[in-house]
Amino acid sequence: MPRATEDFVIDVAGLTNSFGDQVIHENLDLKVRRGEILGVVGGSGTGKSVLMRSIIGLQTPDAGEITVFGEPTIGRDPTDAVNIRKRWGILFQGGALFSTLTVAENVQVPLREFYPELDQALLDEIASYKVVMTGLPANAGPKFPSELSGGMKKRAGLARALALDPELLFLDEPTAGLDPIGAAAFDELTKSLQRTLGLTVFLITHDLDTLYAICDRVAVLADKKVIAVGTIDELLALDHPWIQEYFNGPRGRAALAGKADIGSEIAKRDAAATPRGTHAPVDDADDGPTVDAEPGTR
Repeated sequence: MPRATEDFVIDVAGLTNSFGDQVIHENLDLKVRRGEILGVVGGSGTGKSVLMRSIIGLQTPDAGEITVFGEPTIGRDPTDAVNIRKRWGILFQGGALFSTLTVAENVQVPLREFYPELDQALLDEIASYKVVMTGLPANAGPKFPSELSGGMKKRAGLARALALDPELLFLDEPTAGLDPIGAAAFDELTKSLQRTLGLTVFLITHDLDTLYAICDRVAVLADKKVIAVGTIDELLALDHPWIQEYFNGPRGRAALAGKADIGSEIAKRDAAATPRGTHAPVDDADDGPTVDAEPGTR
């Protein structure tokens, strides 16, 4: 049975972005559902990060409308948009930590910006909690970014992104530069936090393993717009050349094989944990998302 209504945290309509004569987006539409992890993929130069920057207000589009939590974000005075900005957190590429601040001080930056009345003891307590929440050791708080590994910097950046207990989390290439083990661990952390905190996640990535492991849907940027949004299986049913090359290429097949191996291991584990004569519970059927016939339309 189709959903009667849907709750969209982000709604982008008719977005156009350009730099000089170079048009990056033209009439781009995208909707992000509450509580999902949406992966955003596309070739080099398709404007994945530009799209994110447009949504959070760091890039002023040439045309279009963007609403976040039902509130328009384009052209608003920064002070007028404070209540919206409090509700999201952002992990930029590489972590984007302030090099002269400790990890704890980096986590406290958004707290000081939005809640300047908080005393130092409470700031330290919140920062300590966020550091541990993201899988860093408790003694990471007093360290400077230069003293951290690449994976630890990503987690410190995530701790800062979660400082305000956001409802919406933006992740820009969070596993880039990590080894496969570190990337898989970060994926698992992202999924765990999303479930525990009820987050909506806007995830820019080129990592096929990440897409298969944690994304509920994937939005594909090509031809200056979002050409399709859906599950990977739904996208594979399309005949667009970039989609087929991306998901059915050697790396795509390897990621799918890896997902199958993981699924087999989980099935074996669940079977071993289920007593004979009983059955594991089965979730109610869900109609699930469908690929847009036209980008941004339903």
